[in-house]
Amino acid sequence: MISQNRIIKFIFIVIGFISLGLGIIGIVLPVVPTTPLLLLASFCFMKGSARFERWFKGTNLYKRHLESFVRERSMTLKQKLSILLFADAMIAIPFFLHPSYIVKSVLLLIVIYKYYYFIFKIKTVRSD
Repeated sequence: MISQNRIIKFIFIVIGFISLGLGIIGIVLPVVPTTPLLLLASFCFMKGSARFERWFKGTNLYKRHLESFVRERSMTLKQKLSILLFADAMIAIPFFLHPSYIVKSVLLLIVIYKYYYFIFKIKTVRSD
């Protein structure tokens, strides 16, 4: 019998690889945010398997796109803008489609907080 803990770890690993694949696609397609998807992959690998976490952190992909963010809590302006604009597009869909003013207010507060966090909590660095 498979334990519930092993199933949860397996799910984290699967989500990690899906996020990794989408993050790699995001390198080529500018509308797909690379950094948050790779952060999600890193988190999922950390929760799912120490071996996959070590493997992922040893890849050039991690070193090129995430290592500086994880170490220094900083991003380039291009990274910030791609994340913010993609998130805005995803939030705009329910904002315009949902009739509830409460939901719209919550979504608006999320957008405001997101911009506050990216502007004041994450340093902006020059791209190399």
